[in-house]
Amino acid sequence: MNVLIVLAHPERKSFNGALFDQACATLAAQGHEVQTSDLYRMNFDPRSDTANFLNRKNPEYLKLQIEEMHATESGGFAPELDQEMRKLEAADLLILQFPLWWFGLPAILKGWVDRVFAMGRVYGGGRFYENGVFRGKRAMLSVTTGGPEAAYLRGGFNGDIYSILRPIHRGVLQFVGFEVLAPSLFYSPAHVDDVQRQSWLAGYGKRLENIAAEPVIEVGPYT
Repeated sequence: MNVLIVLAHPERKSFNGALFDQACATLAAQGHEVQTSDLYRMNFDPRSDTANFLNRKNPEYLKLQIEEMHATESGGFAPELDQEMRKLEAADLLILQFPLWWFGLPAILKGWVDRVFAMGRVYGGGRFYENGVFRGKRAMLSVTTGGPEAAYLRGGFNGDIYSILRPIHRGVLQFVGFEVLAPSLFYSPAHVDDVQRQSWLAGYGKRLENIAAEPVIEVGPYT
C-alpha cells in the first residue's frame, strides 16, 4: 500500500511530530511505501495564486479554476505543486497530521489543500463524492486538540468533535472520492504527562499496523 502522510505543525519536536514519526516508522515496518510532506520544513507556500502555474490561459485576469483546468490539460503546474499532486495521486491512504486550530485545518494545511486539490486534476467533470478521482482510496485525520476530551463531547464546551471535523471529512476528503476512516484523536497532549503521551503513541502504532483492514466510517451528505 502506498501512503502519504502530511504533517502541519511548526515545531518538529511537538507531539504532532512524534505522531508523524510513529506513523512513518510503523507503516514502513509493515512493508508499506511511505511518502511524506512536512509542510513547515518544506516552507510550503499556502497561497494559491499565479505561482501555481508555469503558463496562463488568461494572463490578464486570474480565475483559479480555469487556470487549474488549463494546467491539467497542458502539464502547466509549477514543479513543486506537481510533485505534491503526484504524491497524492499515488497514495492508497492519505493521513493528515495536524493540531486543530480554530475548529479547522492550520492555514498551511488548508493552503496545501487549496493548491493541490486542483480542478481538472483532482475533481471536476462530474468526478465528485462516489464518482471522485480517489474512489477506492482511503483517508484519515490524526488530530491533536488544545482542550480536554470532555470539551469535545456532544453538549461539551466546544461541541462534538465529529461535527467539528465533518467539513473536512465531507467537504474535502469525500468530495474528491476518498473513503474516510475514523480519526485518531489526541486530546490536550500539552497537558498530560509523558507516560500518557507514550501510551498514545504506542496505541497509534498498534492501530496503524492493521489500518488496511479497518472499516470506513459513515459521514454522508448534510441534511
